[in-house]
Amino acid sequence: MDSARLALVAAFFLGMGIFGLAAPTRLVAPFRIELDGAEARTEVRAVYGGFGIAIGALLLVAIMRTDLRRGAVVAVAFALLGMAFGRLVARLFERPSAFYPTWFYFWVELAGAGLLLASA
Repeated sequence: MDSARLALVAAFFLGMGIFGLAAPTRLVAPFRIELDGAEARTEVRAVYGGFGIAIGALLLVAIMRTDLRRGAVVAVAFALLGMAFGRLVARLFERPSAFYPTWFYFWVELAGAGLLLASA
């Protein structure tokens, strides 16, 4: 498995996680989500921040631990595919007005999943 591919996807998740912890309101601003209370900011910090860091860390562990690599990589790839699938399902109900951010992240998720599956 190509460690550089795993490191690239790990960097994406770690970056998202750090940004989510540090600036939750700015992270979701492109989606026009307003975080008007402590509970809302806490949720973004948990889901985008904590989860992003955990997934990035898991991929870094997978680089070092070959016995865990395949399972970790496939699990994260399927999580990314699930996110992209959710955007497709949302398309049945919503009509995003522009390519960014919805479809931009759809392609980022597909690319990340592809990199990981190519490494599995």
